[in-house]
Amino acid sequence: MEKATVNGSTIAYDDRGEGEVVVLVHGFCGSSSYFDKIVPLLSKQYRVITPDLRGHGSSDAPLGAYTIEQLADDVTGLMESIGVEKYTLLGHSLGGYVTLSVAQRYASSLNGFGLLHSTAYPDSEEAKEKRLKAVSTIQSEGITTFIENLVPALFAPDHVEQLTEDVIRVKEIGYKTPPQGASGAAMAMRERPDRRDVLSSSTLPILLVAGEKDGVIPAEKTFTTEGPKVTQETIAGVGHMSMYEAPEQLANIILEFLGKIHSTQA
Repeated sequence: MEKATVNGSTIAYDDRGEGEVVVLVHGFCGSSSYFDKIVPLLSKQYRVITPDLRGHGSSDAPLGAYTIEQLADDVTGLMESIGVEKYTLLGHSLGGYVTLSVAQRYASSLNGFGLLHSTAYPDSEEAKEKRLKAVSTIQSEGITTFIENLVPALFAPDHVEQLTEDVIRVKEIGYKTPPQGASGAAMAMRERPDRRDVLSSSTLPILLVAGEKDGVIPAEKTFTTEGPKVTQETIAGVGHMSMYEAPEQLANIILEFLGKIHSTQA
């Protein structure tokens, strides 16, 4: 992995392929490794950059609560530091919240953006309580216990049994999340605003991907806008983790979306 100093923190990232740039941002307690199955499929045609968010993977994990805006500024700062002026930004789950913040404040840097198993809704009051409980569990029982309970719920029920190696892999990535990083990111998610207006008012191409069996973010929470510039895709049979549950299908959806963007620009 490569590293850059951004906003006073070290941000780790992978940078593969050549051509127009697509940036993939992982979810909570994940890392750039979440995209290991789809980067090889995308990097044949595009330059694919996958950062580790603040508090995750090999990036710095400062103490204290983070904000989605901080995480978004880390991504935009990284792009600036490596000389990338225009890119398409796609975020998975937490990465989707980061993507919406970038789209709201730095739209001129984007060719398009998308949510992968994510939502523009804020946390409900119930979800906010769960964030506090998550932080409490991480602090009292440790990150390993938290990840053991978290990861199976991310996959479609059938896939927990069928894709055992992938479930184990996602757990292994999660175990490496610094506890203070997981806590800081949980608080960032808890305090994020409603950004449905970012989707409805944007003039950029938008990709919205949902899993038919996603028990974390159902399709109706993802598909909050429609129009000629909005591509909605539901992947049959998958939960919250299509990059593991249906990597080729997800890669093809992304490639088709990128193809549309760059064919209209040509």
